[in-house]
Amino acid sequence: MATNVTRRKVFLISLLTTLFAAGAVSNARAEGFVSPFIGYNFGGDTGCPTVTNCDDKHANYGVSLGAIGSIVGFELEFAHTSDFFGQSTESSSVFTLMSNLMIGPKIAAVQPYVVAGLGLIRTSVADSSDQNQFGWDVGGGIIGMFNKHIGIRGDIRYYRSFQILDFVNLPPDSPVLGLAGNKLDFGRAAIAAMFKF
Repeated sequence: MATNVTRRKVFLISLLTTLFAAGAVSNARAEGFVSPFIGYNFGGDTGCPTVTNCDDKHANYGVSLGAIGSIVGFELEFAHTSDFFGQSTESSSVFTLMSNLMIGPKIAAVQPYVVAGLGLIRTSVADSSDQNQFGWDVGGGIIGMFNKHIGIRGDIRYYRSFQILDFVNLPPDSPVLGLAGNKLDFGRAAIAAMFKF
């Protein structure tokens, strides 16, 4: 019951954030975009504690959909990572659904930006302990366009849940249990294609 209430709250807040951001760019000349990306998570609770010198990197992949004008934009981002806590633990994954506001000046074919938003962070461990949590993200990056419709994008973001992890149905010797009582947090570095329309 509590999980359904949390899902509804996350969905409603994400929807309202997206609508607010869309309204903010409606008066500007905004271009829609689709941006599939691939990257990896690091720091925080991941199995890869630092950006460099990490042998346990796992792909984080997803897609962003949105619109961006000459200064303001918004996006809805979906992302997924397998073996999030590392290969030494039970099978694990993290799914994020974030609604973000984007701010950045367009300078010719280049647009540096910052993003911040709210959404869902879903953590799964050993197919028996799933948690839906409300979370936030913040980060920044740069968009470079080759022509009017095709470009490339790179960014670094930080994610954190508002609620603490509370794993259930895991064996008492599970290494992931050591994270119980903490708020999930991690960084992500990613590179993406950028298709504007």
